[in-house]
Amino acid sequence: MRLFVVLALAAAIGLATAISPFVSSSPDGLERVATDKAFVDDGRPADAPIPHYAFPGVENERLATGLSGFTGTLLVFGLGYGIAALARRRPTSA
Repeated sequence: MRLFVVLALAAAIGLATAISPFVSSSPDGLERVATDKAFVDDGRPADAPIPHYAFPGVENERLATGLSGFTGTLLVFGLGYGIAALARRRPTSA
């Protein structure tokens, strides 16, 4: 099972890092609706950890997007792994 988890994580990180710089720059569905309904500027992307899907402080746009994919994948995996570890705990018998 550990081998599967490691391989799946490696594949997810590889895809997120390598392919994310080449995705469409067109707005996604949520952003399109926000633009159509005129509330797109009400959000606060500056407060987001990785605003606009680009790692802050990196000048190269493709590298910044790849780093954000890498970081996001690791964060989501870590969160999911932590929740699974907590859910898997069994109460100890006294």
